[in-house]
Amino acid sequence: MRRGGRSRLGGVIAVLVLAWLLIGLVAAAQRDYFDSAPANCASTGTIAVTIVAGPLNYLGMNPKVDDCQVDLPQPSP
Repeated sequence: MRRGGRSRLGGVIAVLVLAWLLIGLVAAAQRDYFDSAPANCASTGTIAVTIVAGPLNYLGMNPKVDDCQVDLPQPSP
């Protein structure tokens, strides 16, 4: 394979990934996830997995994060 072919393939993959994420962003916006600031970790996670799911949202996938635990660092005694 020629050197130019690899860079074209990388460009095509980058465009496909960008399009995938943009479709997920549109799906999250259509579900009104951006109307207010995320209230907790679960709502932030739901937004993130909806964006990552991309076009799968339009094939019936409705990813949600119900519960997540974030370990907060404790101050030193």
